[in-house]
Amino acid sequence: MEFLSEPTLVVALLEIAFGVALLGWAADTFVEGAAAVACAARVSPILVGAVIIGFGTSAPELLVSGIAAFNGDLNLGVGNIVGSNVANITLVLGLAAMIVPLTVSRPVLIREAPVSLLSVLVFAYLATGGLERWEGIVLLVVLAASLAWLIGGGMGNSRPLAEDAAQQQPTGSVLRHSYQTVVGLAGTVAGAQLLVWGATALAETVGLTGGFIGFTLVALGTSLPELVTAVVAARKGATELLLGNLLGSNLFNSLAVGGVIAWIAPGAIDDRALRTIGMTVMVLVAVGAWVAMVTLRRVHRFEGVILMASWLVAVILMARTSFEDAFTGWLPG
Repeated sequence: MEFLSEPTLVVALLEIAFGVALLGWAADTFVEGAAAVACAARVSPILVGAVIIGFGTSAPELLVSGIAAFNGDLNLGVGNIVGSNVANITLVLGLAAMIVPLTVSRPVLIREAPVSLLSVLVFAYLATGGLERWEGIVLLVVLAASLAWLIGGGMGNSRPLAEDAAQQQPTGSVLRHSYQTVVGLAGTVAGAQLLVWGATALAETVGLTGGFIGFTLVALGTSLPELVTAVVAARKGATELLLGNLLGSNLFNSLAVGGVIAWIAPGAIDDRALRTIGMTVMVLVAVGAWVAMVTLRRVHRFEGVILMASWLVAVILMARTSFEDAFTGWLPG
């Protein structure tokens, strides 16, 4: 096809590549700096784990989806949320389980798992068809209630995520860590903007829908912090760190990012693949993971393979519907 030779395609791919690389470095720098500053300021460890680290790993999704929605591409913004939630449970959790079998503790089953599942279900229910400002307010209210529940339930029982952040924070002055936080946040913003520019240009050049691009390429890029954290945690055997990070990320993606983009740019979601397949897969994966955690209390390598295969199947189904909508009349038959 002619579009494959267009310079615009090369520019779009370069923007995506540089945006993803910058996001991966900047988000990690931001999380480390923010956690170090919070610990130096004697902020409660549970607040470091539940809020700062949880928000930090979801900062790429927040910025990418927020910028996309502000630019009028709500499909890309919502596609990023849905795709990130799916990638966290299938690709990231699946890869971690293939490195080492994961045991699910009782605190995770009582607190993080049900709250994360509820957040995904609430977002899916409100976002199907579109988002309004009042729905964004509902999502943010649910977020506040969820954080209150997690923080209140975690007091007196220091989370491994917080302990890990406290133990591994870089040494140095508060000023240095503050500078690190600012640089990381600025880099995350720049990387997010590059990724949105590249994804939008790619969608327009190739003809794919914004929802599909958001569900796949953009979601993979913004899920890099979770992926890196999961691999490191799996190698160290820090199961609760890994699960807490993934479940907390889905909580922030669904409620914080969803609430923000609903307030910034309310509107309808006209991407059929995203409305039907994307949302359905997100709900099925979230419910399936919760059921598996409750019944099996362990995620083995075999389950990890199934999870990763589930992501591939979801992408194929999304691609088929997206291509049908984008190239109506081009496909034979």
